[in-house]
Amino acid sequence: MGIVGIALFALGIAASIALHEAGHMVAARAFGMRVRRYFIGFGPKVWSATRGHTEYGLAALPFGGFCDIAGMTANDRLTAEELPHAMHSKPAWQRVVVMLGGVAMNVVLAMAITYFVAVFAAIPNPYADRTPRVGELVCAADQAADGTFEACDGPGPAQRAGVQVGDEILAVDGRRVEAFSQVRDVVSARPGEEVRLTLRRAGEELTVPVVVEAVDRYSQATGQRVSAGAIGVTSAPVENAMASFGPLEAVPATARLTGQMVDATWEGLLSFPGKIPGVMASIFGAERDVNGPVSVIGASRVGGELVQRSMWESFWMMLASLNLFLALFNLVPLPPLDGGHIAVIAYERMRDWLRRARGLAPGGAVDYTALMPLTYAMAALLLTIGVFVMVADVVNPVRIFG
Repeated sequence: MGIVGIALFALGIAASIALHEAGHMVAARAFGMRVRRYFIGFGPKVWSATRGHTEYGLAALPFGGFCDIAGMTANDRLTAEELPHAMHSKPAWQRVVVMLGGVAMNVVLAMAITYFVAVFAAIPNPYADRTPRVGELVCAADQAADGTFEACDGPGPAQRAGVQVGDEILAVDGRRVEAFSQVRDVVSARPGEEVRLTLRRAGEELTVPVVVEAVDRYSQATGQRVSAGAIGVTSAPVENAMASFGPLEAVPATARLTGQMVDATWEGLLSFPGKIPGVMASIFGAERDVNGPVSVIGASRVGGELVQRSMWESFWMMLASLNLFLALFNLVPLPPLDGGHIAVIAYERMRDWLRRARGLAPGGAVDYTALMPLTYAMAALLLTIGVFVMVADVVNPVRIFG
């Protein structure tokens, strides 16, 4: 494991969090709001210094950060000096812009990283056709303890069902797939069952039922063999999978790839709750899902592996993906996330619109004390999940290179 790589990726995470909070701070100051504190980390104070009206500092637990804006809620106690600069007294659109400042900073950082990688190295080609395509038809083989596949002969399940080399796999059981890994995941989880592959061959679509064969796979987590499904299909390599771009060409390429990454991140967020039981099971020896959630510890370990193998393009693109995750995750409309504050502002506006329609005066700022139980519950849930993921990253870390 590359210690330097781990440290570099951890530093990249810290910088991403710092810039997220800086986005809030810059936007708040632009609208005349008072920023009391700008801290990286939570918990006991490690270091701080005051400049102007703001205390800048580092805290002991490097799991996030915060930007304390005076009057962020109507329940915030204000000094006479802070009162004219209170956030809750500003127009709703300004408050929304401030809450989106961190999200915007993460998106800009992700795009900047992607742009420079596109110009100076290579990025996943956003124009490449990544439709899963059959590259080879083989028999379904068991896996040995050393990771190699044991000998087998004869046609595999897919070949017996009529699948041909060059077929494009469009869907599995009617559900669209965009990567061969999605096909593999479905098949692996269904040994002995039938799956229906929607294929495109010579411009025409057809559906082929395939009976999944049960095979043995070696579990790195437990050191034991486990049963998995296989149909004897390998993926054809994607043509021009990586590409470099000139300074001007890189602009639309960066925008297109960022959009694709946002889509993938959004799908990952939607599937996040369903992956938590697997993370908890991995603590006790179950197979760790390489596509499952990781903590700062796990992400830094993977970053260390990439640096150790001089895979700098992947290192930087992983950091770009992390920034997009931070951006979208913070948009979840629940406190204490940025999206939760935006939801409250939207509620105030909608409520006041309805009150005006009834000839009533605006209802005033929301009393955040009523939201504290939900805020505490969400914070406790996020902390609990974070602890479980960190434990899993220590006892059964994700290994992308086996």
